[in-house]
Amino acid sequence: MALEIKDVDAYYGSVKVLESVDFSAAQGELLGILGPNGSGKTTLLRTIARILKPKTGAILLDGKHVLQMKDKEFSRTFAAVPQDTVINFEFSALDIVLMGRNPHLGRLELESDKDIAIARRCMELTNCWHLAERSVMELSGGERQLVILARALTQEPRVLLLDEPTSHLDINYQIEIMELLKHLTAHEGLIIIAVIHDLNLAAQYCDRLVLLRNGAIIAIGSQYEVLTAENIKAAFGADVIVKRHEMTSQCYISPVPASVKRTSGEAARRTNKITVHLICGGGEGASLMYLLSERGYNVTAGVVNLLDTDHEVAQLLNIPVVTEAPFSPITEDTFIAHLKQIEKADVVVLCNIPVGFGNLKNVEAAELALTRQEKKLVIVETAPREKRDFTDGEATKRLANLKNNGAVVVKTTDKVAEVLDTL
Repeated sequence: MALEIKDVDAYYGSVKVLESVDFSAAQGELLGILGPNGSGKTTLLRTIARILKPKTGAILLDGKHVLQMKDKEFSRTFAAVPQDTVINFEFSALDIVLMGRNPHLGRLELESDKDIAIARRCMELTNCWHLAERSVMELSGGERQLVILARALTQEPRVLLLDEPTSHLDINYQIEIMELLKHLTAHEGLIIIAVIHDLNLAAQYCDRLVLLRNGAIIAIGSQYEVLTAENIKAAFGADVIVKRHEMTSQCYISPVPASVKRTSGEAARRTNKITVHLICGGGEGASLMYLLSERGYNVTAGVVNLLDTDHEVAQLLNIPVVTEAPFSPITEDTFIAHLKQIEKADVVVLCNIPVGFGNLKNVEAAELALTRQEKKLVIVETAPREKRDFTDGEATKRLANLKNNGAVVVKTTDKVAEVLDTL
């Protein structure tokens, strides 16, 4: 089974709201629709749900035109959960869920024991059976959303359409609903298309993503293809940092505050301040880059691997940085370039980096800065040396020697600024 949206244009009156929208969703797939307000996300769901008729193009399920389905057939096949459901009557939660059986009942036919059993199964599936006799008016937003989702499932659809199913909900309900959607695709074989405003939730749970801007698709594919800083900037106009979670490997997105962008512009214009070189990596230099740049220091950095958080932050702040290939040890050429960068600095800061044989040359660079180049060296130790030493004790010994040779050791990054302010 596959749902195909083929080159669809849709209008509200004379205003085009969807343009050449073309994608498909397979059985057992959770497809997330992303985009800023006004990009056409809800309109796309309304078009698939036959509320809005496309002007051009077609919507097919298993090769059959959705618009050619009779109303009851369509309601047995497609179910929708709107963004806001207003209920102003004292129905019980079970009464609301049983309304989902209407497409399966004849005219004036009442629900049978079978219909009640189906409703109960769906309420148990959505973890809201215990609310069956409660008035829907008494339920919280999260509880009501579970009931509305159970009503949609009681239709026994093949395709489920949801418009921001987790908006305004506490995180426990957000997780519960998204976990349920994954269960429905994996174990019930539903096609689920969901508009999701939380990019991190979408990355965590969706199989594929569609990113809209001004009614057109600008990116479609896996989270790694769609959730890039460039795509998010193009769609939302927002500057973000996109990283992969160390445990799950899922994308996660962090916004870049306006103060960071302001600092970036100011840093690019500084020419006559003290230059501080950060020996960093693994994200250990990111906060210091921002802190020192904001305080007016010229900042340089190295050696960091491409795709490292420190590299991304250095780019945002216009900080010169010596780089190495991703996940690669420091080469001799890069090491020499690093020493040349250090020569231009007034102060060198060795951040609280984990040290392995691949980046042991960064410790060597700190040694040469202190002894040969006679630079002032500040070492940040927010964690014990032994716990971040992956060189069988070599790094611990060399870091201790740096302290014995006159390096200043501080326990927090804030203390670095205090040391520099005394210069």
